[in-house]
Amino acid sequence: MSTTSLPASLPAPESSARLRDALLAADFTADGLLELLGAPAYAALARSETVPALRATRGGSPLETLVRLFLLQQAVPAGRAAAALPLEQCLADGWLVREGADGAGGAGGGVRATVDVRPYGGEEGQDWFIVSDLGRAVGGAGGAGTREEGVVLGVGGASTTLAGITVRTPVSSALDLGTGSGIQALHAAQHAVHVTATDLNPRALHFTRLTLGLSGAPEADLREGSLYEPVGEDTYDLIVSNPPFVISPGARLTYRDGGMGGDDLCRLLVQGAGDRLNDGGYAQFLANWQHVEGEEWQERLRSWVPRGCDAWIVQREVQDVTQYAELWLRDSGDHRADPAEYAARYDAWLDEFEARKTKGVGFGWITLRKSGAENPSITVEEWPHPVEQPLGPVVRAHFERQDYLRTHDDAALLAGHFRLADEVVQEQIGLPGAEDPEYVVLRQNRGMRRATKVDTVGAGFAGVSDGSLSAGRILDAIAQLLGEDPVLLRDRTPEAIRLLVEQAFLEPLD
Repeated sequence: MSTTSLPASLPAPESSARLRDALLAADFTADGLLELLGAPAYAALARSETVPALRATRGGSPLETLVRLFLLQQAVPAGRAAAALPLEQCLADGWLVREGADGAGGAGGGVRATVDVRPYGGEEGQDWFIVSDLGRAVGGAGGAGTREEGVVLGVGGASTTLAGITVRTPVSSALDLGTGSGIQALHAAQHAVHVTATDLNPRALHFTRLTLGLSGAPEADLREGSLYEPVGEDTYDLIVSNPPFVISPGARLTYRDGGMGGDDLCRLLVQGAGDRLNDGGYAQFLANWQHVEGEEWQERLRSWVPRGCDAWIVQREVQDVTQYAELWLRDSGDHRADPAEYAARYDAWLDEFEARKTKGVGFGWITLRKSGAENPSITVEEWPHPVEQPLGPVVRAHFERQDYLRTHDDAALLAGHFRLADEVVQEQIGLPGAEDPEYVVLRQNRGMRRATKVDTVGAGFAGVSDGSLSAGRILDAIAQLLGEDPVLLRDRTPEAIRLLVEQAFLEPLD
């Protein structure tokens, strides 16, 4: 583990175990918070509205004291703090500071937290804690607002999205690149023997150490630096990154702005992953990418995929340049600045996009798998619809299906056995009272929740696919039922079967 010195403004990690015991004893957990606050106040806190939570924590119990200290960033009487946690050690190690009526922590004074500590429901019911700068956890008391350089954020929607889509299989080594407060490293520590976490911001590395320690997770190898520079030629079974992907004119804020032109940071991150992955390894990123005039965004992303890697790229959202600029100007609090200053910064964003011929910005997920295939599978799609997390098993199954399809020609498909995936339903669409539907839709109720139109043959094939008969024999039976030539039906159906397998409606059993 690295031995970088701890900034004086951050707590020392030595008391993490004792503090963790105190937090758990008080039921300062995700479930405990929900029970204490109630659903409305709990949801309001996630929207950065603290009044309901303040009203719900007026009783002075240890749990209420901890909520006020670490989530609401309120001063509490020293006596109440001492009843909730090891006060003197937390003061000595910098988790808390004294705040007295005279400003010196006198008898009438209280204590305040120096960091945000947020309960986080881990995998399989574990109780974890994410440590970040005060008011910088998404939904924290500080909420959105002016973000200073070097600030370290806590849990947000992007963090939980990446954690949910990550493939969770036991691995020897994992790399969390741009670790921030250590959320991805914490998840990786549950299934990786060795975890390396990097960040350009040394404060982030210290927050990661605190997050891991307070969550009872093994220590990680912490390395300071940009992109892959801190890891040199090391290779990994899993690479994850929620990088500072915001495309902005400059690099004002380390936690979000990549500091490179356009989407170059995300491109370099993806392109560099191929040389750092072990065979069979996965690299999974959140990213932004430009939609440039005269260029297909799908081809732009295809060009990023390193040689020897399969890829699944999903665009979840697209914003025009004005929406995008306004979103991140609000994030930094610039909308609260002097109107002339706000207008100047807005103008700078639009100048940047105009110079790069950028008409919009896409956001989504990029997953690579080091397959070594001569003909890699690269899927680039737009899917803005709701999905069911966690998607890690779905991501893994996607690449397994690509392997199957790559190694099975039409004859092999017809000889194969298939099973209809769980929770797939059939919908018949047509005019009321019509004898036959206009078309049939197969719809998934799990995972990506896809829907696809199928013809009579496709619907019939899917409906009887239980693994007992080969695809060819099923088609022969359908041909006889419909009065079609079985040879012609066998010739024209493999493409439809291939699509149903690719989109996870059918599962190969051989």
